Amino acid sequence: MDYAASILARLPNRKRAIGLDGLVKKLQGYLPDDQVAQVLDAYHFAEEAHQGQKRKTGEPYISHPVAVAGLLAELNLDSQTLMAALLHDVIEDTGIDKTHLGERFGEEVAELVDGVSKLDQVKFRSREEAQAESFRKMLLAMVGDIRVILVKLADRTHNMRTLWVMPADKRRRIARETLDIYAPIANRLGMNTLRLELEDLGFRALYPYRYRVLERSMRRGRAQRQVLEKIKKRFVQTLKSSEVIGLVEGREKHLYSIYRKMREKKRSLSEIADVYGLRIVVDTVDNCYRTLGLVHKCYKPMPGRFKDYVAIPRVNGYQSLHTTLFGPSGVPVEVQIRTEEMHRIAEAGIAAHWMYKAGERGGTAPQARAREWLQHLVEMQESGSSEEFLENVKIDLFPDKVYVFTPKGEILRLPRGATCVDFAYAVHTGVGNRCVSARVNRRPVPLRTPLRNGQTVHFITSRNAQPNPAWVNFVVTAKARTAIRSFLKNLRRGEAQELGKRLLDNALREYSLRLRKVPKPTMAAALEQLGLNKRNELFEQIGLGERMATLVARHLVPGQTPDQPIGQPAPLTIAGTEGMVVSYGRCCCPIPGDTIFGYLSAGRGLVIHREGCGNLPEFRKQPDKWIPVEWEEGLDRNFMVEIRAEVQNRLGVLAAVAANISATETNIEHVSVVERDGDTSSITFLLQVKDQAHLDKVLKSIMSMPDVLSVARTST
Repeated sequence: MDYAASILARLPNRKRAIGLDGLVKKLQGYLPDDQVAQVLDAYHFAEEAHQGQKRKTGEPYISHPVAVAGLLAELNLDSQTLMAALLHDVIEDTGIDKTHLGERFGEEVAELVDGVSKLDQVKFRSREEAQAESFRKMLLAMVGDIRVILVKLADRTHNMRTLWVMPADKRRRIARETLDIYAPIANRLGMNTLRLELEDLGFRALYPYRYRVLERSMRRGRAQRQVLEKIKKRFVQTLKSSEVIGLVEGREKHLYSIYRKMREKKRSLSEIADVYGLRIVVDTVDNCYRTLGLVHKCYKPMPGRFKDYVAIPRVNGYQSLHTTLFGPSGVPVEVQIRTEEMHRIAEAGIAAHWMYKAGERGGTAPQARAREWLQHLVEMQESGSSEEFLENVKIDLFPDKVYVFTPKGEILRLPRGATCVDFAYAVHTGVGNRCVSARVNRRPVPLRTPLRNGQTVHFITSRNAQPNPAWVNFVVTAKARTAIRSFLKNLRRGEAQELGKRLLDNALREYSLRLRKVPKPTMAAALEQLGLNKRNELFEQIGLGERMATLVARHLVPGQTPDQPIGQPAPLTIAGTEGMVVSYGRCCCPIPGDTIFGYLSAGRGLVIHREGCGNLPEFRKQPDKWIPVEWEEGLDRNFMVEIRAEVQNRLGVLAAVAANISATETNIEHVSVVERDGDTSSITFLLQVKDQAHLDKVLKSIMSMPDVLSVARTST
């Protein structure tokens, strides 16, 4: 009797009755005896830790860790991963900490268990935040050791198998989470076997009626299998006569894949072309392409249905040739052609690294692609909340569909609908931040242009360029969205601090005091009283309108008395270039030359309005948020202003007025026309002007036209 078997024999029968025998047999098939003994030691520890605990199914709790370890043993995972699988709920459910596990089983196992564990000890505002933060923690642990996600996927798979014991609302929530997050992760890592089971179980739990209807329809349609058998026999004979070594097997499209395709493309089951298909596994890549020619000789291929994932693999490392044929009686049949190695990777993904290359940590294709994706996760988590990170990961999990070339011929994989800006950020964050224009196949295009397969994209960058906030509205990749938001947040924070500093200094003038002369102890005491740590935090909150400068100033005036001399603060000077924290009211469109005032809007910063603004009565209700402001002298930039012209209806009058405006060197941003009656129309223009004098010049030019009845700046 070997060492592992002797340990197993000494365990009580109750421990052997819950799946341990099967697990040990799997382990003995590929692990040395000493490592099997280590796994059994972890089992013994976990069994004692979970003593007395039961699952909702009524089974002893230890049956769950054993089942998780069994799933991973089928993938030939190493002993540390299996030990972590057996211990994965110990920190979360038994009170045993990471330090204890590290001392008993080593730091590597302890880190794996900690990466899988949830953040139950931390208090969050909501369940959604707790879920998002736990997910962030797990994925970042996965960056350090990808085996974390393998344990989590196996854990989720076994939990889904017993999901029927949960209440209906919890069952739906877990099923939705599985379909939205865990199944796509398994797909991204190329673990097709686990993905299919997670999708099947999730679909059945989330939409039980749809699942049953589709399953019955598929069962009735399985008469096509007779057609498949006929095609299969012909392929086998063709390969044999051509002396190509290959295995031909039938395959049926997964239920959830069919459902998703029907929903996305709004098609019935009869319109889905690849419900049934065949897979041919050959020995070499050359024979893949040779076999493709042979099957096309047997049956005619459908135009536009061929995909070469051998030359250009999917993002998860998947490789195969796909073609759809017109079978007997016109029945569409999809055929997949791949090598044995490609088939192993397609089924196990990154786990193939352990299954077939035990003892190595080399760079297999799935491993390299997984690590590339993990680097994107690190970049995405550096800014924003946990919820935002989770949403970005969900977006990033969808399979890539567009393959685009750099000018040097390198291939980048992007999601469908990806734009030139997405491509720029995929090349490098710095390229995205500085890009100003793009060329696709040597022709200039707008940056928001969606890309198509096979296009070559070239960028022109500028050292002084920066991301446009509007880009967030059309980019589709999580990396681009995160990079743009991160840049704008930092830019906004700096601008808010500068504005807040100016506002506070201005408020202090009422007390004949300047900010630079406030003693450090006074500032420190004020920050402590306000619950802040740094001066810049205070300035940022003032700049964003979250704190009033006048109220903060009172905290900084030492020994204030009623008869203290009070100075008159000078108006804040507006240069029109203050950035994101100074904006101009769309209700009144102020321009230089107008009498203006500033209104501090919480979260938006300082909003500039003109004195005749129609919202003035509302602003008067909060006098402490008014800020005296004035224009800086000699401004040289454009401001938006809206004018309305009443004109006589005649052919070409709009073009004539627009040409007249352009003659005054004025840009037109937007035009709208409303017909008043049969004889007159009202035309509203949104223009870019420099100041009041420029606007007067435009109004006089328009008024001189014979078809113009009146023209004026719009009032609010």
